[in-house]
Amino acid sequence: MFLAYLRRELVNRKKQSVVIALGMALAIALVIVVSGFSAGVAKAQSTALESVYGVGTDITVTQAATAGSGGPQQFDFGSGDGTTDDSSGDTSVAKSTLSAAMGTATYSASALTKVEAIDGVSAATATLSLQNSAFSGSIGKAPTSGSTAAPSSGSTAAPSASGTGDSSFSVDSFTVTGISTAATTVGPMSSTELSGGRYLKSSDDGEDVVVLDSTYATGADLDVGDTLDIGGTTFSVVGIVASTSSDSATATDTYIPLDTAQALSGLTGKISDISVAATSASDVSTVKAAIEKALPKATVSTQADLASSISGSLATVSNLLSNLGTWLSLLVLAAAFAIAILFTVSGVTRRTREFGTLKAIGWSNGRIVRQVAGESMVTGLIGGAIGAAAGIIGIIVVNVIAPTLSTASTTAGGGAGAGGPGAAASSTVASDIVLQIPITAGIVLVAVGLSVLGGSLAGAFGGWRASRLRPAAALRSVA
Repeated sequence: MFLAYLRRELVNRKKQSVVIALGMALAIALVIVVSGFSAGVAKAQSTALESVYGVGTDITVTQAATAGSGGPQQFDFGSGDGTTDDSSGDTSVAKSTLSAAMGTATYSASALTKVEAIDGVSAATATLSLQNSAFSGSIGKAPTSGSTAAPSSGSTAAPSASGTGDSSFSVDSFTVTGISTAATTVGPMSSTELSGGRYLKSSDDGEDVVVLDSTYATGADLDVGDTLDIGGTTFSVVGIVASTSSDSATATDTYIPLDTAQALSGLTGKISDISVAATSASDVSTVKAAIEKALPKATVSTQADLASSISGSLATVSNLLSNLGTWLSLLVLAAAFAIAILFTVSGVTRRTREFGTLKAIGWSNGRIVRQVAGESMVTGLIGGAIGAAAGIIGIIVVNVIAPTLSTASTTAGGGAGAGGPGAAASSTVASDIVLQIPITAGIVLVAVGLSVLGGSLAGAFGGWRASRLRPAAALRSVA
């Protein structure tokens, strides 16, 4: 009987059924598209933050640089430094130094132990961000009277401090990060993949071995098995890694064991940042507060803190969805529910004679209410199915178009290196990210849930109106 009445209502009241179904479909399609866009933008934002944070890093602990932290590299040469060419009299000099870069603050490595002891911390690793600067050149001998020494081709010529001759020199620098040889799930190595050789391992502690970033290795024409001078010490290249973050430009050029980095730079027992992974996402804010309490002088940053620094079209879309999109979806959804309720109540009022007849042949009041509620539920589900299909088609169209969003993340200095919130000084990481909207089971569940909710609300009001009809009046209308 229910199906017979349902079919009759859908056929005889086509206009009402179509309006309710289409209103529900429009609202649900809009909600699905906006929800999908929000998920896609959130994923794009996460990708953008990975470029300055690293995969698996929930919290980064640094310390604000103070005046005089780091600074320009200085090269002190003694009488034994350099070699003199007997034929020309020029003295060739070369020296490499390793130290904290300008604006990088270091602090005691004991902070890592305090962080690891905090509840909710599943993993933590310390790193030391450094800069290697290599000076090479020649100092010319004093020129004879009336003569002028010409600089060699391709060199930078400068008069000597004493005015005794000409000099040519060059300064080359690259970034160095001291890392724990055991940490691969959090910190710098968590956002890399091996492209040659191997990662550092525990037996490398204290050894002169280095892993190169693939971009730096290509530019320097280095490969596994080659050697590289770092801080005046010859290092063997044991591996090459490629960054898996959205912007490989943030990767450190070289990675060496932490204890080796501390010893060569003269920063024994010092680190520049700590990368922390929380046990769960819900623990991040609690863990952050605990770290701030344990290390009151530290700067504790999370991805949520950095999200506010994202600018560009990604930020524009994110703000649009958060402000306009969400409210528009809610308004359209509320309007669709209101239309469904009004049309259902109006339809029930027009069916007074019909309900009177049903009561006359023995239908109870409750059975009539269930009939009205069931009809509204089915109409809502039809609208939901249409809306879900339209929403998914819209998402597929967007994914085919694959719009590109620009993003720029400004990070504060703290010497985090790869996997931390910034380099030695404030920097801006810019990148283009292709927007892809995920289609998940959650989207279908949203459609079904909203359809059921809309149909339930319309059915509840329609059933209430039906229950309010006076049996006597209904029967008189039949007579």
